[in-house]
Amino acid sequence: MSKTQEVERIAKKLDKMVHKKNTDGALDLLTELKNIKMSLDTLQSTRVGMSVNAVRKHSSDEEVQTLAKVLIKSWKKLLDGAEGKSSEEKEKKKEGSPVRSSSASKDSGSGEKSSKESEDSPTTLTSPTSPTSPTSPTTPTSPTSPTSPTTLTTPITLTSPTTPILPVQVTTFPPAPVTTDSVRNKCRELLVAALQTDDDHKNIGVDCEHLAAQIEEDIFQEFKSTDIKYKTRLRSRISNLKDQKNPDLRRNVLCGNISAQRIASMTAQEMASAELKLMREALTKESIREHQLSKVGGTETDMFICGKCRGKSCSYTQVQIRSADEPMTTFVLCNSCGNRWKFC
Repeated sequence: MSKTQEVERIAKKLDKMVHKKNTDGALDLLTELKNIKMSLDTLQSTRVGMSVNAVRKHSSDEEVQTLAKVLIKSWKKLLDGAEGKSSEEKEKKKEGSPVRSSSASKDSGSGEKSSKESEDSPTTLTSPTSPTSPTSPTTPTSPTSPTSPTTLTTPITLTSPTTPILPVQVTTFPPAPVTTDSVRNKCRELLVAALQTDDDHKNIGVDCEHLAAQIEEDIFQEFKSTDIKYKTRLRSRISNLKDQKNPDLRRNVLCGNISAQRIASMTAQEMASAELKLMREALTKESIREHQLSKVGGTETDMFICGKCRGKSCSYTQVQIRSADEPMTTFVLCNSCGNRWKFC
């Protein structure tokens, strides 16, 4: 068996020990490796160094760890020596190459030229400028002479502040959301027709299609479908925007006083006209007044029987709610359970 095969056999055994986590007998294998004269080719082809290092890490025996360290150090010196020789050979080849010699000669020639030029160059760069002769203080300098002070003022224009030119900003609105749903597109068309009632949009100058798309989009985002709730909400918007008795609502929407998101969520009471709101307030006050009269100003009696608790402790109030030639309406309140009814 050759030396390479023997080293490869030992390396495989060491790998099996590491895999099984049992390093018994590793000391004998390491001793065999120590007695073998290792070459660089054998070390690189068998990769026995990695196997020995793995055994060193997994073994708890101090002798195995010490012997493994000794082998690894000796093999590392072998590798370092081979690398040093190869690097020296490469440097020698570079030094002996004609390209290197020619470049060196060029460098030396350029160095000689630069030294000659430095020797031949005048020393005016290092010498200070000569001061003005004291014997001719009254001799004025011509304005076109190179020493004229006017040439020193030219760099001032470079440091003068300049006003930056800002680009013109144009205010743009986001594009109207686009949809391919036929129901939604039809609803948008109806909203556009409602917004264009009485041609108020022409005087205000608003894009009704864009505004209708925004209103419809806000309603759709609330319900996430075109169900009956979605259609009912849109019908109430369209009818209120087209109402001839409530033009203020439509104008406020067109002017932007009421946003698209706001009109999409307004209730019927909020969209009602001022006249209708006053009528509703009056009816509310009347109903409150009637409720208070029937409760506070009632007359106690036992003539009525409560249909809920069958008690006779009641109070009644008569109010004229119909025309003058009609009899008064009697309202009865049960004092026991609070049941209320109308007696005709």
